[in-house]
Amino acid sequence: MAIQVGDKMQDSFFTVMGSEGPQRLTTDALFAGKKVVLFGVPGAFTPGCTLAHLPGFVVHADAIKEYGVDTIACVSVNDVFVMAAWGKASNADDVLMLADGNGEFVNLLGLAQDASQWGMGMRSQRFSMIVDNGIVSHLNIDPDGVDKSSAETLLKLLQ
Repeated sequence: MAIQVGDKMQDSFFTVMGSEGPQRLTTDALFAGKKVVLFGVPGAFTPGCTLAHLPGFVVHADAIKEYGVDTIACVSVNDVFVMAAWGKASNADDVLMLADGNGEFVNLLGLAQDASQWGMGMRSQRFSMIVDNGIVSHLNIDPDGVDKSSAETLLKLLQ
């Protein structure tokens, strides 16, 4: 069963690209005492993620942060090098790019999907959420498209 509104974020970790290379970031370090917008995508550099999902969060980052959001973060079941390159190629300077290389985080949340039919293996479902001090206050899962999990949808929820 997928994580629900009102649930506490599970203990897990991501890998992020630091100034000296890959670094581990725990969910506690990301969410504790903060308001975080987190969105998940099936794959870095894939068409829907690159052309429709990530750009909305890049364009609306300032507006999202005006509502007290400390961090905007994107997670994908990709390695840290791919996530860093995708963030750079997408000018996502205001979006923290989180690598969930083995899919442990999305599995823990019940938000994994089998994308083997496209040769991608296990991936993240497309989703977005608002997490207040480690508690999920809003959750949007998109089985098709990006409408429910878009930056524009989250902006309306923050207002």
